[in-house]
Amino acid sequence: MPRRTAANDASSPSPTEEQAATYDRLVPMLEAAHREMTELSKKKQDGIVNTLKIKMLNRLLGELSKIIESDPSHAFVDMLDEETLPQNSDAVLILSQWHAALKQYKARHYGQEAVTGELRWFTVENPGDRYR
Repeated sequence: MPRRTAANDASSPSPTEEQAATYDRLVPMLEAAHREMTELSKKKQDGIVNTLKIKMLNRLLGELSKIIESDPSHAFVDMLDEETLPQNSDAVLILSQWHAALKQYKARHYGQEAVTGELRWFTVENPGDRYR
């Protein structure tokens, strides 16, 4: 398998150790919110998301946005609009886009260390070599 240095991907700069830890802490919360909104959308697709849910989700998305702000996928994700109050199905679509963008981001910066075989983040502080 060809080897690739994670830091060589100029289209998406490596995260810091702190960003990787934040990703690992917040993505499970996003996945849980996505599951809940999907279930809610199945019951009432055209129902309106309440302001409290939007504020909670946007707080989560705002923190995740800081992690992927230099990544090409960042241009394709949006926050939930607190003024127009989206329908449940719209919120599911937005959260799905976030999920896909974050999955791609992790695929670029997380993998198997070439020397040790360890699965880990390839960060600014610890770039290393990885199998690709």
